[in-house]
Amino acid sequence: MTPLLVALGAALGGAVRHALATALDGRWPVGTLLVNAGGSGLLGLTSALALDGRAWAFVATGFCGALTTYSSFAVQAVDRPRRLATAYVAATVAGSLLLCAGGWWAGTAVA
Repeated sequence: MTPLLVALGAALGGAVRHALATALDGRWPVGTLLVNAGGSGLLGLTSALALDGRAWAFVATGFCGALTTYSSFAVQAVDRPRRLATAYVAATVAGSLLLCAGGWWAGTAVA
């Protein structure tokens, strides 16, 4: 059952990532930045909530695993001029860390 839950979560996460990247990425890769930071926030939240194994497999491993993308982030950073790449990397890393901490904080406040 766990592999099926991971696959279903990944199918949804991958579809969301593709839709946002297609709609929003341009000179500044807003879609990829949003999915990476948002996925980090959701992962922080699910970690704080200490989901059971099946929910974790679907949300964290499947959905967040397919939603977030290090490979696109790396390629997009390298393909930009140095200043734009530096700003993009800083915004992605800072945003992801802040949203992960915020998700954790929100999850501990609820639990």
